[in-house]
Amino acid sequence: MGLLQELASRLVIPGLPDWTGLLALLLLLLTGLAYLLMPFSVFGLKGRLDSIEAQLDEVQSEIRSLSLQLSGAPRRPVADDWVELPPGRSRAVEEGPRPSPPVPPPAAWPERPQAGRAEPRLDWPGERGR
Repeated sequence: MGLLQELASRLVIPGLPDWTGLLALLLLLLTGLAYLLMPFSVFGLKGRLDSIEAQLDEVQSEIRSLSLQLSGAPRRPVADDWVELPPGRSRAVEEGPRPSPPVPPPAAWPERPQAGRAEPRLDWPGERGR
């Protein structure tokens, strides 16, 4: 009992009753214990791990199907994959890429405002007689 009284006297918060320091320590210990014993699913870790596991299963099944397709499919020569460009495209290929993108034309503003929109006219009291 003497050890508890000594601990309580060390934890006294000035201006408050003697038991408040002990209560603060007890609340801090309970909070720490709750975080230690809390399951990971509360933090949202379980859901994320499940989604990553599902994605991993999909990738593995896709790799398996691709490996089966590659092992069973006959190989084609590379020359069969060649595609001739249309005749109009040959000049663009010879020129190469442009160093800068094309400049768009400037914006065209209408000459007069559209008939559907009109600004409100203010009729001030001093201007009625004019």
